[in-house]
Amino acid sequence: MDIWQVIAIGFVIIILIILASCIKIVPQAQAFVVERLGGYQATWNVGVHVKVPFIDRVARRVVLKEQVVDFAPQPVITKDNVTMRIDTVVFFQITDPKLFAYGVENPIMAIENLTATTLRNIIGDLELDQTLTSREIINTKMRVSLDTATDPWGIKVNRVELKNIIPPAAIQDAMEKQMKAERERREAILRAEGEKKSTILVAEGKKESAILEAEGEKESAILRAEAKKEATIREAEGQAQAILAIQQANADGIRFLNESQPGNAVLQLKSLEAFAKAADGKATKIIIPSEIQGIAGLVKSVAEIGKDS
Repeated sequence: MDIWQVIAIGFVIIILIILASCIKIVPQAQAFVVERLGGYQATWNVGVHVKVPFIDRVARRVVLKEQVVDFAPQPVITKDNVTMRIDTVVFFQITDPKLFAYGVENPIMAIENLTATTLRNIIGDLELDQTLTSREIINTKMRVSLDTATDPWGIKVNRVELKNIIPPAAIQDAMEKQMKAERERREAILRAEGEKKSTILVAEGKKESAILEAEGEKESAILRAEAKKEATIREAEGQAQAILAIQQANADGIRFLNESQPGNAVLQLKSLEAFAKAADGKATKIIIPSEIQGIAGLVKSVAEIGKDS
């Protein structure tokens, strides 16, 4: 093999290497910015591309995925002259590789400085308490402002989050004392409300107990009165029935006497029995009727009749 063959083989190898270097494969979620003779030529998206050797070059490889940048805490001053430190997190995505490549020299540094100035402007219009309680409002304002400012750079700001708000140590101590006082105040209020409810419940319990006791005594008195009334009624009914029975017996006796038509001897005998009852020693005066002799004779006759029998 002579020298010309070696040169030819070397030349072919060099041409193959140059041709291989001209073939570019753009991966997913990336874009290549291609320049020709120092000027912008095209933006290559996903796929296989071939550039002109020695004339075209890939000036910049751009990642199209959403990116996250965490910036260091920035000192800011509130409306009531309180200095604090706030660190932010920015979520952004490149939408135009050409603008991103030629719009600004250092996009990340530009976003950081823009974030710091925007944050100072927003916090400068808020007081300390508003700053601590208005994270969502601050995030929204910063996102809108940064998205508008970075649009000429081919960057879209999706979200901005306040990662941490660090007030001065004296402010932190005052806030902790205030929170402690507030918790103690709430505890005292809750304790007082609990005691109040407990007192009310005890009073209501005593009231209900007194009402129930009074109702019980009332019902007991009513029942006793009804029982006494019922007993009196039953006693009166019993007496009435007894009197009625006595009167009925007397009436039956009189009717029996009337029906039997007793003689004079029987009537005189009954009179003698009545006289004996009257003279049983309880009466202080005894009136002897004029017919006492006839009654004595009647008694004697009755005695004789009994002997004969």
